[in-house]
Amino acid sequence: MKTPRRILAVAAALLAVGASVTFVAQAEAAVPAAPAGMSLVFGDDFTGAAGTGLNRADWLYSTGTGYPGGAPNWGTGEIETMTDSTANVYQDGAGNLVIKPIRDSAGRWTSGRVETQRTDFAAPAGGKMRMEARIQQPNVTGAAAAGYWPAFWALGAAARPVGATNWPSIGEIDILENINGRSSVFAALHCGTNPGGPCNETTGLSSGERACNGCLGNFHTYAVEYDRSVSPEQLRFYLDGANYWTLTSTAVDATTWNNALHHGFFMILNVAIGGGFPAAFGGGPTAATQSGVPMLVDYVAVYQSGGGTTPTTGPTTAPTGTQRDAYARIEAESFNGSAGVQVETCSEGGQDVGWIANGDWLQFNNVNFGTGGVKDFVARVASGAGAGVSGLIEVRLDSRSNAPIGSFALGNTGGWQTWTSIPGNVSNVTGSHTVYLTFTSGQPADFVNVNWIQFRK
Repeated sequence: MKTPRRILAVAAALLAVGASVTFVAQAEAAVPAAPAGMSLVFGDDFTGAAGTGLNRADWLYSTGTGYPGGAPNWGTGEIETMTDSTANVYQDGAGNLVIKPIRDSAGRWTSGRVETQRTDFAAPAGGKMRMEARIQQPNVTGAAAAGYWPAFWALGAAARPVGATNWPSIGEIDILENINGRSSVFAALHCGTNPGGPCNETTGLSSGERACNGCLGNFHTYAVEYDRSVSPEQLRFYLDGANYWTLTSTAVDATTWNNALHHGFFMILNVAIGGGFPAAFGGGPTAATQSGVPMLVDYVAVYQSGGGTTPTTGPTTAPTGTQRDAYARIEAESFNGSAGVQVETCSEGGQDVGWIANGDWLQFNNVNFGTGGVKDFVARVASGAGAGVSGLIEVRLDSRSNAPIGSFALGNTGGWQTWTSIPGNVSNVTGSHTVYLTFTSGQPADFVNVNWIQFRK
């Protein structure tokens, strides 16, 4: 957060040259308090020293010209190479993140693309989730802006493990897109299948071009709110607090909507150069395109409100230091860490963990196997997945990248609350370990709910 002493120091300096303190408040804002009924679950207002990179515990730099194993040129035809260099991505010492596209003497472009490490920003059933940022679009227009494509957006969590090869079914929410220095903003939801499909890909379900007067070179607030407390569900898009476009779940079939939105997301900030979207509005870059005009980000924030379930941002019953008995039931909702899942009321009593799809995981700390003798494990699971949708439930120790010590496959059990106990063989284990349940599927759709697990001798 911005510190009062730092704000006063900046204010004093500005007053010395005849500027007003009011200008400081407009140009540099702390992450705002949560809206009524919501809680702040993530925020960054980029207060690092001038020329420094981002905190990599919170942010992931996507570099190169595409995700490993994914489509070339980020799947959009853009032509820049993304880097983690502080020439392209840095904090300016005045409370802003700077993302600057640069052309070298050979005509090659570099720029920056950063993503939140967290992938669990989700609206719980019956609740809401709001993503918001205060951004100054690149201050460049006309021929000098040809090919510029700044954006603030989010991808479904399941995109990360597979290089977004499951796009667009896992959902993409575009909160701010601007192209070629036009005084406008575009918003969209991408979903379904590509090309065409229920979401008109590759265009997506779009707001169309909306006027954004003064958005080039001035800070404005861009936000999306996913509301699951109303029926039909709504995606509401905001510019400076004004709701300028609303998309409801009735725009597509229920399966397409749920697959696109009923899970966690990670946020992305980037400035692309060239590609299909700028091409649709005149093209670029050209020799006249100006190098080095940045997008500035004052803050980003994610807010959530509870509903019938609880957002999965941490453990629900077991603190980090608690010793767990591997041979007693470990309730799924007692996880110490997770991605892409939600907690809900279980028909067998208590709670279960649901909305589990490819790439999601659960973490259980300090599971004590004693001197060993483990033969198998049992998981209490349920699935209402559609025809042809199935996946693996895998057990891994100490790291999600380690090979699984056991697994089993699961398809539809007759419903999301139709429970069955399925055993799976595991390698023998001794001592205490962090246990991960990881979930792998060839489809992006949710495929399993988990009530509890237990190891057996």
